[in-house]
Amino acid sequence: MQGKFKGILLCTDLDGTLLREDKTVSRENLEAISYFQSQGGLFTFVTGRMPFFVENIYSIVQPNAPVACINGGGIFDYRTRCYLWTHEAPREIVQMAAYAGSAMPDIGVQVNCFDRIFFCQENEVMRVFRQVTGVPNLPADYAEIKEPVAKIVFGVAEEARMQQLQEFLHAHPLADRFDFIRSEQTLFEILPKGVNKGSALPRMAALLALDPARTIAVGDYYNDISMIQAAGVGYAVANACGAVKEAADRITVSNEEHAIAAIVDDLEKGILFSKENR
Repeated sequence: MQGKFKGILLCTDLDGTLLREDKTVSRENLEAISYFQSQGGLFTFVTGRMPFFVENIYSIVQPNAPVACINGGGIFDYRTRCYLWTHEAPREIVQMAAYAGSAMPDIGVQVNCFDRIFFCQENEVMRVFRQVTGVPNLPADYAEIKEPVAKIVFGVAEEARMQQLQEFLHAHPLADRFDFIRSEQTLFEILPKGVNKGSALPRMAALLALDPARTIAVGDYYNDISMIQAAGVGYAVANACGAVKEAADRITVSNEEHAIAAIVDDLEKGILFSKENR
């Protein structure tokens, strides 16, 4: 397809970026995405969620490029319903989850495999997570999980307890084999070393035979920083945390003010992928 946006890949985070606080997508964003695609642009999500738990959003927005999911741990093609690429975590990641869960029995622990999420330790954060995402409750003991693991997610409600968990995990003897990221206010994750949203961006560009410099990424939280830095142009929404705004090339309107539409409007006005135009 030809058009003024041909060769451009626009990637967005979901919660706090594309989605409004009520978890809906505005009409303005939907119309802008449709226009961007009609002019040859490629639009997709880069999300911490599993692909099978984004289907309701996918059916409404309908990206025309593969989705980077699991915080960069996989790239999924909804047309074929297959992963194009995955990064399996070392099995020691489950040991770390069990280690933290045993020491801190009040935290929630979920083990994310590539097709299912297992809940090994329950708390209110995990219950809210399932309610918001629609993920089924699959309780499991750590030793029962035999599938390849993508990441571990901990749920912690209190900020002081969250800090204790982070310190505890960073002090683990195997900590240098993994990366850690705070993906939401109450969620903290263990990922394979070098796996993040930013590492997924050039991989997606390669799969689509696009110039990585012709990519745009927009997000709001700490786990979005790597993709904002990896993109040709990185945007922070106005409601983003301070560290994301510092990492971004540009700051756009908030998720309640149709941020994707604002970015497409920037493109329409001639925003280019060069330093002098940032």
